[in-house]
Amino acid sequence: MTPVREATQPVVTAWSDIGCPWASLALNTLRATAAERGQDLLIDHRAFPLELFNRQPTPKHIVDAEIVMLGAHRPELGWRLWNAPLWEYPSSILPALEAVQAAKAPEAGGLRGSDQLDAGLRRAFYTEHRCISVHSVILDIAEECPDVDAGALEKALSQGAGRREVYEQWHEARGPHIQGSPHFFAPGGYTAHNPGATYVFTGDLYDGGFPRLDHYDAGWATTLLDSLTG
Repeated sequence: MTPVREATQPVVTAWSDIGCPWASLALNTLRATAAERGQDLLIDHRAFPLELFNRQPTPKHIVDAEIVMLGAHRPELGWRLWNAPLWEYPSSILPALEAVQAAKAPEAGGLRGSDQLDAGLRRAFYTEHRCISVHSVILDIAEECPDVDAGALEKALSQGAGRREVYEQWHEARGPHIQGSPHFFAPGGYTAHNPGATYVFTGDLYDGGFPRLDHYDAGWATTLLDSLTG
């Protein structure tokens, strides 16, 4: 897989679902590690839309179990169980995924703006409990991103931008090279699915089972970032 390039800077390709806590942990780890190193980071986000794969919204009880497990292990994330009204809980993540794709257009923000929007949408869902299914909420979050032109994004979304890309990426993600959310690719052959996490499921998550994180090694982010500097 050839990563997208913006200018001449190496780009990390990240396949994920915004509603996937594992992916949100991994992206937080990667961004935080890059910031600690003072290393500029560009991410090309690709959609791994779980609700299209599973033919249903991702069940809230599964997301809740993963939020408790990962949030307890990494309290710096600041995650909380949903405490807004239940009727505000997002019924679909597709509008948010589409907005991240639409934001890649140069006039809307490019890869940098798209990554800022992705981070803002995850923060809004996991810590601020805002309904990221709603068009106006997405645009409010876009207004908070310094490199996103919210007006250009609104115009693009009104014309259906991002939807085709999400569906094309869904079809591509069915192939053998992309194993799930998250999966990272970087120049030089780096590839990792759900990096750093050693975990098991104690049973069927749809029938009373729970995820169990046995260990999380954040060093994977250093390895990936080192691969970008060659």
